[in-house]
Amino acid sequence: MTGRFLITVLLSACALSAHAQRARDLGIPFEGTPGPLNAITDVAGVTVGHTTLISDSADGHAIRTGVTAILPRGRDSLMNPVMAATFALNGNGEMTGSAWVEESGLLEGPVMLTNTHSVGIVRDATIAWRIRAAPPDASGYTWSLPLVAETWDGHLNDINGFHVKAQHAEAALENAAGGAVAEGNVGGGTGMVCHEYKCGIGTSSRVVSVLGKTYTAGVLVQANYGLRDDLRIAGAPVGRHLREDRVYTEDDPQAKETGSIIIVVAIDAPLLPHQLERIVKRAGLGLGRMGAIASNGSGDIFVAFGTGNPASQTGLQQMQMLGNEQMDPLFGGVVQATEEAIVNAMIAARDMTGEGGRYAKAIDHRQLLRWLKHYKRQEARSN
Repeated sequence: MTGRFLITVLLSACALSAHAQRARDLGIPFEGTPGPLNAITDVAGVTVGHTTLISDSADGHAIRTGVTAILPRGRDSLMNPVMAATFALNGNGEMTGSAWVEESGLLEGPVMLTNTHSVGIVRDATIAWRIRAAPPDASGYTWSLPLVAETWDGHLNDINGFHVKAQHAEAALENAAGGAVAEGNVGGGTGMVCHEYKCGIGTSSRVVSVLGKTYTAGVLVQANYGLRDDLRIAGAPVGRHLREDRVYTEDDPQAKETGSIIIVVAIDAPLLPHQLERIVKRAGLGLGRMGAIASNGSGDIFVAFGTGNPASQTGLQQMQMLGNEQMDPLFGGVVQATEEAIVNAMIAARDMTGEGGRYAKAIDHRQLLRWLKHYKRQEARSN
């Protein structure tokens, strides 16, 4: 790929973490107790990798896109699946492989996030990576139906230029690591916009106690949804006051649609697939706290996986499950972590100009804090 300038960033989960502010750094209050990293990687074994593509091509097109990989058991995901469930709050989007997750209750491999027109290449690249990286499965075949999900980055990215290549998906997989997770304009979230602000990747976690044991729920989002007027942060209707630098004009047809969001939930409690289905639906409640309405044109698609049980596909298995009466703390943790992950995506993002000179401004932290203070939703430690 040639161009006037080219930045291709292959990021491990911990890259950039020291440079981007997060919502709690600003004193934005949230409920619940986060894990040490306040990230999906607080769930033991989960790794995250990004490939970020930012360039201007020789013919003047803007490349603002990428790939994010989430591996439920790190490299062990190649041979050791996890129990899982998916849910579409509104299904104007794509998550390949979800039919088999619902049929089998298992997620066999990583979750991949990218832009709408790169789903196919990322899916194929993930299959090829699996073939090279691990031996055949127990059936004797190297068989794969990868979970690849998308949101539309065509406002900032030359999405019809098909700039995501197989090597970019492979790099995200190979560079996946534990530790702090880069947020904002990275990976699959590079060109994404939410509530008419620059947005992208965000993550958070919650630690809860059930029957005297501690469990962790982690969430990662690729956020690309929502109109400005609907935006709520920490319960305050800040969007109605933040009217400058809107992406859409009042007469823009796109102003009537609200994009999409992919939400990935990881949890280490011993749960069966039907319980994970209950868990994954709660992500929609966290999204609702932000003011989202899951409009007709929105692809709000979620997946939850659990690492608290083995998931071998052969022989007699010994599984555990929490009783349904014990699941409320987990439900609450997922709702809280989803809300904070989306806010983290907005806070970490930076201004971006893209295809055709179109732009998306990052949310102004000072203006946001002004209105949070107005609604008495700013913690005392913030400036």
